[in-house]
Amino acid sequence: VQLQASGGGWVQAGGSLRLSCAASGLTLRRYSMGWFRQAPGKDREFVAASRWNGGFSYSDYIVDSVKGRFTISRDNAKNTVALEMDRLKPEDTAVYYCAADREGRDVRSGSEYDYWGQGTQVTVSS
Repeated sequence: VQLQASGGGWVQAGGSLRLSCAASGLTLRRYSMGWFRQAPGKDREFVAASRWNGGFSYSDYIVDSVKGRFTISRDNAKNTVALEMDRLKPEDTAVYYCAADREGRDVRSGSEYDYWGQGTQVTVSS
């Protein structure tokens, strides 16, 4: 299994970026997918998740600090999940990771995830 995150970069505050995570070796539509981030000197934190409820049902979860600015979406046909980030703030600067979880019991907990991507750097300047 491989998760390949891309789309990070440098942007001024108020700008937008779209992160993408391409999965191989798994059937993404049967997984809960999450985005986490880790800023320098800080712990990894949950950002967003698309939880698989079974069948073709999914639920989205967004951390309060980015609610209204970030959106998670998935394209099961392409085996990809995206994180659309708008109105970025300097405090959003971090390495962003995508992850896949087979069980979906607690999508906000990083320890629940089975597979992780390599991370993509997002830098927001003020």
